[in-house]
Amino acid sequence: MIYKSKEGDISLENLTRLYGAVVIDMQGEIAEMSLEWFDLYGDKVKLINYVLVFDYTPPGENIRNTKVLEFSTKEALIETMQEVAQFFQK
Repeated sequence: MIYKSKEGDISLENLTRLYGAVVIDMQGEIAEMSLEWFDLYGDKVKLINYVLVFDYTPPGENIRNTKVLEFSTKEALIETMQEVAQFFQK
């Protein structure tokens, strides 16, 4: 299965995790946090962008193998998440 994004084709084969998140700046430290965390504490940090992470890292591996799509709005992230979810409903 291939998802055709604006940044190119992304394989959906061998995915171990697929999740939406935010990238934030917390007093100079850049971190990836969950959307739920951002809903609770987002007013205390600077939002850099929203991301959809395609994680291919096998369980137990330390080196992450990911493809990340970046979004400026939560709505754009959710829209893409819904598009990708369609592949798994077939």
